[in-house]
Parts: sequence; C-alpha cells; structure tokens
Amino acid sequence: MALSVGSKAPDFTLKTKTSEGLEDITLSANFGQHQTVLLFFPLAFTPVCMNEMCGVRDDLSAYDDLGAKIYGISVDSPFSLEVMANQENVNFPLVSDFNKNVAKDYDVLYEELIGFRGVAKRSAFVVDKEGSITYSWSSDDPHDLPDFDAIKAALA
Repeated sequence: MALSVGSKAPDFTLKTKTSEGLEDITLSANFGQHQTVLLFFPLAFTPVCMNEMCGVRDDLSAYDDLGAKIYGISVDSPFSLEVMANQENVNFPLVSDFNKNVAKDYDVLYEELIGFRGVAKRSAFVVDKEGSITYSWSSDDPHDLPDFDAIKAALA
C-alpha cells in the first residue's frame, strides 16, 4: 500500500537527462521552497503514460501558479526518458528510478505487470514544503489516471 497522507516523504536523488547531460534531481532541494508533485508511471512510450505526461505538460501553468514542481518518475533509463520528453515536448523533468529504490520506498512497485518485474505503479503524491505527504494515490490498474483536480486541491 502506498505511503499515506501525513507520512514523511522519503528523500531521493535520481537522474534526468537533458541536452546538457545527466543531472541530479533531489526531492529535498524543494523543501522550504516548493511543493512537489511526484507522478510515478509504469513505462515510457505506452499510450496511457504518454497521455498522462502530455496532459500534465499541457496544464503545467496551473501547477506553476500553485507553486509546485512536477516530476514524472519511471523505472526506464534516463536516456529513454529524454527521448520521450523531447518527442512529446514534456516541459518538466522525467526522472529515472532505474534501480527501483524510490518506487520501493513509496511502496508503489508492482511485483509483476504483464510479465515485467519491478515496474512502478501509476501513482501520485503531493509533498509539501516541509517534506510531508499531503496527497497519496496509487492504482493497481495501470490504465487508471490520477485525479488531477484532487492533486491541485491538495496544492491549494
């Protein structure tokens, strides 16, 4: 079961890849400055995942207005996530949990999904400026999308 509201968000440092190279993304760098939305998704380039990331891309100004940083998190490599971000003009970091430690820490890792072991469940967390989880959602059905209105309400 995913970490619950009120839990301390496990800190992490993950890699993202941009045209400048590999960069570290550290959750706690936002503490004291920004709320953070963590969107775990199963696999790059799959239709539902692309729909989710592109939907957030198209609505990013709403999250900016609420003072939130958004991170898409997948077990895919940072290199494949860079291709996905470039192909779809994703304008927020897609970060690689290639070693699956963060999905485990947030308790959102499938044992098996369509024959693949260790894929992140589609999940969403809002982490406040102090590092506490104020919104938590996870689905065992990879076709389900988070309630983005509820995420925005948690940020307000």
